[in-house]
Amino acid sequence: MGEKVLSAEGYDPLILFGANENKLEIIRRLFPQLKIIVRGEMIKLVGAEQSIKKFENYFDQVLMHLEQYQSISESDLESLASEDLKTDKKFLPDDVLVHGRNGALIKARTENQRKMVASVNKNDLTFAIGPAGTGKTYTAVALAVRALKNKEVKRLILARPAVEAGESLGFLPGDMKEKLDPYMMPLYDALRDMLPSAKLEKYLEDGTIEIAPLAYMRGRTLDYAFAILDEAQNATPNQLKMFLTRMGNTAKFIVTGDITQIDLPKKQQSGLVQATKILKNISGIEIIYLDEKDIVRHPLVGKIIQAYKTDESQIGFLSKSEHRKSEN
Repeated sequence: MGEKVLSAEGYDPLILFGANENKLEIIRRLFPQLKIIVRGEMIKLVGAEQSIKKFENYFDQVLMHLEQYQSISESDLESLASEDLKTDKKFLPDDVLVHGRNGALIKARTENQRKMVASVNKNDLTFAIGPAGTGKTYTAVALAVRALKNKEVKRLILARPAVEAGESLGFLPGDMKEKLDPYMMPLYDALRDMLPSAKLEKYLEDGTIEIAPLAYMRGRTLDYAFAILDEAQNATPNQLKMFLTRMGNTAKFIVTGDITQIDLPKKQQSGLVQATKILKNISGIEIIYLDEKDIVRHPLVGKIIQAYKTDESQIGFLSKSEHRKSEN
């Protein structure tokens, strides 16, 4: 027997459970193997672990339906239960990281993404390194949202170095937040796929989810948090060390980056490159490498990356040849 407490915070209990809890009685009838206790916005489940997991999947679908249509009928509750049973046959429960908006099932889609998931389950610090389109950031955010939904952590911290990749912040319109938001957009996009808009807005307002430049992490201790540093190839060694040493009790950290796309000044070493060398043998830290086989964007993205790699290797070969000629 197990117990689990779910939250329907932000949703009207009257709409969700009915004026006389008539909808709640339907839910109880659909899951007779569970004891379901409702107190305001909190739902306590008592029963077998497998039954609790099935209910969690179902309840996510119910909340997404509410978010989309602002109402839910008794027949909706019954039809969502039958759809959820079909889903369980199609996907293993552990395969799904989080139920996204509009019924999307967000899960690790490649072997190395699954290694990321296994590493985060086992370790408190995981590095995920690979080229564009390999799902590093998306998988990391899904893992963070899962931890928040499961109440394993109290907040999410998503950070990026604010490095100017050919653009100048000074010429962008707006205040500092408005200038920086475009750099954080991939993080916002991932969160919007995984959380109802009203709940995401609330989390951003009350600080449950914080999206900030890396520099804002200085001097802090991140307790009971799931922290992600994205685009870490553009963090200097001191910046990356600063971020890693923010780790507090019961924290999970993921550092993602693409060491082939470093936008730092030429003489400045990437903190990510340094960290993978000096931290690789520490217990509790794992480095996962993703490659072209993990690309989940348009099929052309993999071909483009491979073409650039080939071109760069040829340039390197020519440079060495030219160097030898000059020595002679």
